[in-house]
Amino acid sequence: MYISTRGGEEQLTAAQAILKGIAGNGGLYVPEDIPAIDHTWIANLQEMNYCERAQAVLNLFLTDYNADELATCIQAAYGADKFDHSEVAPVVKLDAGSYILELWHGPTSAFKDMALQLLPHLLSLSLEKTGENAQIVILVATSGDTGKAALEGFKDVKQIRMIVFYPQDGVSEIQRLQMVTQEGNNVAVVAVTGNFDDTQTGVKQIFNDTAFNAQLAEEGYQFSSANSINWGRLVPQIVYYFSAYADMLKQGAIETGEKVNFVVPTGNFGNILAGYYAYRMGLPINKLICAANSNNVLADFLQTGCYDRRREFHKTLSPSMDILISSNLERLLYHLTGENAGQVSEWMKELNEKGSYQVSEPVLAALQHLFWADWASDSQTTETIAAVHEKFGYTCDPHTAVAWGVCEKYRAQTADQTKAVILSTASPFKFNTSVLSALQGSFDGADEFVILEQLSQLSGWPIPRQLAALEQKQRLHYIACKPQEMAKTVQEILNNK
Repeated sequence: MYISTRGGEEQLTAAQAILKGIAGNGGLYVPEDIPAIDHTWIANLQEMNYCERAQAVLNLFLTDYNADELATCIQAAYGADKFDHSEVAPVVKLDAGSYILELWHGPTSAFKDMALQLLPHLLSLSLEKTGENAQIVILVATSGDTGKAALEGFKDVKQIRMIVFYPQDGVSEIQRLQMVTQEGNNVAVVAVTGNFDDTQTGVKQIFNDTAFNAQLAEEGYQFSSANSINWGRLVPQIVYYFSAYADMLKQGAIETGEKVNFVVPTGNFGNILAGYYAYRMGLPINKLICAANSNNVLADFLQTGCYDRRREFHKTLSPSMDILISSNLERLLYHLTGENAGQVSEWMKELNEKGSYQVSEPVLAALQHLFWADWASDSQTTETIAAVHEKFGYTCDPHTAVAWGVCEKYRAQTADQTKAVILSTASPFKFNTSVLSALQGSFDGADEFVILEQLSQLSGWPIPRQLAALEQKQRLHYIACKPQEMAKTVQEILNNK
């Protein structure tokens, strides 16, 4: 069963929690119990493919879905030719201590596909299981990758409408093109004249506006979310931590029970939180290393215990991490406080009203037992892209470069030589201008698709087919609004059917 991080008597099945997305009191749904596994269970994953590994993990959490239902959903998400790599999320060895977990082989070239190819199938089943007849309206705030991945996953899904909000000047050009050319009779894309935090806050306010929700319910609509506040978005991400470990066992890189470090570029804290759940289940993790960019609110928090969003917002080369309000941190705090919903509610209230909160010393000690954090500037990110390419012949995107750079800082400051898995969250082709600039210096006037071709020649990698196809696609979405107009915009989109 699933309960809110902010308390209340409500207990939901997995299907109900996925359908609802966020609790009525603003809390996030978490499992009442975290399943435990052993080394034998992990070792058995070695001979499984990704779909089978996903089934093994998800069976433990989504207990009101039967095995056949899950298998069908998983095959639809990861099977056939959905991903351009047979292993779905391959582990690439760069040297004896450093491995790259490539999470960007899906249809939108970003790690969000790992969850958002599965969530629509889980949600459709949830509708059947709960007997819900309303039209489900999925609202998404995106810092770049979630939007396209959600649009692609939910396009033309029966009984579901999807509205994606993105910060107008806060995504890469390729990310913008992916969204505004999205096909599907049930999707809408809206540019917000603000940053990601403005966009995410606007979506949360819509969820929490009881009068507006009641009004739309009378019209036959119910809101849900495809952001990582939705448990159905988060739980598939746990799978690739186990899959990466199993692949390293299979490659002979580690022995059964050997601990590894995972280095995670993260802004909204969902990606690294999935690693925390894997750790709690029994995956041998030494450290979860949180890698931030100049918007280093998470790094500061994990170092000091003070979460303070009252700081300058930076637009960086790693825009998917340009976030100052990390929603999923609430789930971690719930677990580390001994499931103290009252304390979590108080901290979230302080964050909303004052812009900051300070956790207790015991909670900070628990955080620092598992987590380590630092950040990388844009100049450091650029240097890392060039250095990794020169040393290994490997081309990484800015988010992956942030993680690599922070991993090097960790090793220098701690002398810990535990093998590290760096989570690579996006194809370098999604951030073609930044990557090409890092590799060959500045260039003039080339359009996005010329740059893609130049990057392909330099990296030796083919352009992902879905990105190459953007050149011929027609723009279909033109709506823009201010943050305070988001609810009105939702109403207008739904009224236009």
